[in-house]
This record gives sequence, structure tokens and C-alpha cells, in this order.
Amino acid sequence: MLAGNEGRVDRMAHSESQAESHPPSIDAIVRLLSAHSDLAHPLLVDCARRAVASGLQPVFDQALVEVGRAHQRLLRGVINATGVLLHTNLGRAPVDTHSDAMYTNLEFDLDTGERGSRHRSIAPLLSALVGSESAVVVNNNAGALLLAVSALAADRSVLVSRGECVEIGGGFRIPEVASLSGARLIDVGTTNRTRLEDYATAITAAAGDVAAILKIHPSNFRIEGFTSSTAVSELAGLGLPTIVDLGSGLLDETTPWLTDRHTADLSWLHGEPGARQALAAGASVVTFSGDKLLGGPQCGLIAGSREVIAQCERHPLMRALRPGRDVLLSLQETLLKYLSRTVRTEIPFWEMATAPVSGLSRRAVEIVERLGFGAVIETAAVIGAGSSPGTHLRSVGISIPGDRTGELRSGVKPIIARCSEGATVLDLRTVSPKDDPFLLSKLGALSAFQ
Repeated sequence: MLAGNEGRVDRMAHSESQAESHPPSIDAIVRLLSAHSDLAHPLLVDCARRAVASGLQPVFDQALVEVGRAHQRLLRGVINATGVLLHTNLGRAPVDTHSDAMYTNLEFDLDTGERGSRHRSIAPLLSALVGSESAVVVNNNAGALLLAVSALAADRSVLVSRGECVEIGGGFRIPEVASLSGARLIDVGTTNRTRLEDYATAITAAAGDVAAILKIHPSNFRIEGFTSSTAVSELAGLGLPTIVDLGSGLLDETTPWLTDRHTADLSWLHGEPGARQALAAGASVVTFSGDKLLGGPQCGLIAGSREVIAQCERHPLMRALRPGRDVLLSLQETLLKYLSRTVRTEIPFWEMATAPVSGLSRRAVEIVERLGFGAVIETAAVIGAGSSPGTHLRSVGISIPGDRTGELRSGVKPIIARCSEGATVLDLRTVSPKDDPFLLSKLGALSAFQ
């Protein structure tokens, strides 16, 4: 009996050894995976191969892990509970990117039946909002700045304050972006103080080589103390084209699109320059992002004089930087909402930024009461994406004991939260009220582990 059992054990060990040295075929693994996942067949094949190559056992279990990783790499909608309204890693301003399959009059003139410009629909809308003569759109604000400098100052010099020669997201620096245009940047003034005479002196010293002045809004940092800068109106008086890079993209400092702006807390906008005001002060052209304070899709907007915009449109870089149909459709819809004054209820960023704290508190209390665990806490949300640095918005969140951020990130619709002092915090300012039921359900699934 004993010997027989020993023989059986030996045979089992030999069988397992063979299984390890001869793993199941890729086709066999893929057939099993297809019953658990709707990933496309080529992706399942890749997952199976990764599992076999890992050498981990059981192979099928490892293949399921690889399938989960493949799903996680795909773009999908998430719930932003971080309290960062314009979260760069989460796509900045939330916009609806879905539309029916259709042709459009992208570059077709319906009046003449001839070829038209893809900027024809956007230019009058943006111009009406910021008071410019014309406008054009590219794929992002770095591209907008590159195109504007290229059109106005290729092979010549551009003046910029040393305190505005900044580094933007991803390690890209203004000198590097501008240098691709072929222009030569000349720093004037000092890091903390740049006066009008600094620009005037540099213009004289360059003996006619200066083609433009570049003024950059330092939207992702703030210098305080012994500081001074030169206003756009002063720079415009020097007689050279002035390019103003606003970055964050506030259309108008008076926020006329907010009908309840006198009651909304807009203190976080203090000191944020508007495109309309910069152009009124004499800027030849302004550049800014579409997916920041505008609350639209990722793109770069250039607005200014008809002559400068025409130069930008004719420049060879325009072909490389031009946006596609879906971006223009989304941007057009966003600008129309500004013109119709429906921003407060129809552009998610502004809806979140102006939501009253009382409403956030009511939502948090209801969720916690229905959960039966957790706590309602006061939080401080931020604008994010290099906009309104150093400012906070009063907010309300839900605190759950322990770090549950990994569990919340799993599933079909991940919830992105943050961990603070041993607790998971979900800030409701960045969560749409329509997502509260899903949030409640997801959090409720954690209760069994409390």
C-alpha cells in the first residue's frame, strides 16, 4: 500500500515536472482566456505569451493577470476623486468625446461648394469671446507658442523676461520650445524684477534684430516679495509685436459667462490674466490652452491681429500642428456654450469649480449615512494643470480608514482617490453628482473588509 502510494506520488511529480517543462500551447491558453475576457484575439495571444515567458505557475492564472494588466493599459473613463480639477494625468478638463459617425464640412465651404478652411467655424466664435480680429487653433499650447514665434521671429531675436523663462510640464522649457522656431531668445531683467527699460535697452543693443517681445504668464508657480514685472500695455508701446503666452486660458477676467458670478467664490482666479484684457492692452497675439480654464478639449488657441493670424495660417508648421475634426467639434461646442452663457451648468470644469460647499456637504453626508461607515471631512481642492498656483477651493470629502486606493482603481470604472495619514480620501468637488450612486456601490463593496 505504502509502496503503491509512493509510486503514485512519483508519477504525479513526474507529470507536474513535464507540465512545467512543456507548458500548454498558446492556442489552448487563449481559448481559455476568451471565456473570461472580451479582449481582441491578438491581445489575448500576447497575454498568453507573456505568461509563458514569465515562467510563473500556474500558467493560466498568470495569463489572467496579464489580461488584467492589458485592460488597465487601455484608455477608459475614470472617476476623479482627487480634488484636483484639472488633473493632467487624468486628461485635464473632462469633456464628452463621443459623437456619431458622420462626415462634416471640415474643409468645405457650404456657400460656394469649394474647399474651405478648417478654422472658419472657430475663428469668429473665439474672436467674439476675446475681442480679437481673428484666431486659429493648433494641437496644444506649446504648439501655439511655437507657431506664433516661428511666424513672427524666425532667424531673428525675441525678448523675454528672465523671470518668465519657465519650465512647463513634462520637463519642457520655454527656451527649448522657442528655439525650435529658429528664433534667438534674449533674456532681459532679472529673475524677480524686469522693468520696461530692460526691454528698451535690449532693443537698442540688438540694432534692429529684435522681431518680437514674448511675455509669459508663470501659471505653474508664483514669485512673491521683492518683485516687479512689465505690463502688456507698456510692452506694446515699444513698437514691436508682443506675444503673450497665457497658458491657463482664462478668456475674460470678468467671467461674463457666469450669471451668478457675484455669489460664486472666484477668489482662486485672483491675478489670473484674461485673453480679452491682454489683447485690449495691446498684445499682438495671445496663446493659451483649451483643456485648462476654458474647460474644453486639448488644443492650443491663438487669437490676435488679422495679420499675425494670417502669418500663422500660412506657415508650414500649421500643417503639422493643425487639430483634427473631433477636437474642432468639441471646441466649437465649448465656445458656443460660453456665448450662450450656459457654462455654469454645461461645462463640467466650471460646474465643479463653482459648486457651493453646502451642496458638497449634503452629498457627502448622504453617502456616509447610506454606507454606514466612513466620515465626512473638510478638504482643500486645487485647480491643477499649472493653473492658479498656490490657491485652494474649500471642499468636502469622504474619509475611509486604511489605504483602499488600489482597490478603488480596479474594475470597469476606476475611482482615483488619494491616501492621507492612513486614510483614503475622496474629494467630492471633482466627482460629478451623477456618479454618486456608483461611488456608493463601489465603497459599499469595501465594507466587508472593514
